[in-house]
Amino acid sequence: QVQLVESGGGLVQAGGSLRLSCAASGISFSGINMAWYRQTPGKQRELVALIDKYNAANSPDSMEGRFTISRDNAKNTAYPQMNSLKPEDTAVYYCNAAGTWTQAGPYWGQGTQVTVSS
Repeated sequence: QVQLVESGGGLVQAGGSLRLSCAASGISFSGINMAWYRQTPGKQRELVALIDKYNAANSPDSMEGRFTISRDNAKNTAYPQMNSLKPEDTAVYYCNAAGTWTQAGPYWGQGTQVTVSS
């Protein structure tokens, strides 16, 4: 059974940084892409960053270069790093496994709330 467990969410002031983590189990971690999405009420989930199995990371232009992602295959963990946070970054952030740049994978974490205060 695949499990993705996120941690690291919370309250941060605008302009600050936050590093989340997603620990995976039940899956061949080194052979899959890992991604983070976010969702606010009334909106669809949107891709925040993705790192592929070759360790190439990318983030949509809409994230303005403020979001990066890394992975540690020895720990089966992916780490999104969020910088220069804005109040509009407030959302529930979800870890996702085995997806592509254009389609989310079938495995999701439970989500972690990130709140950015002005």
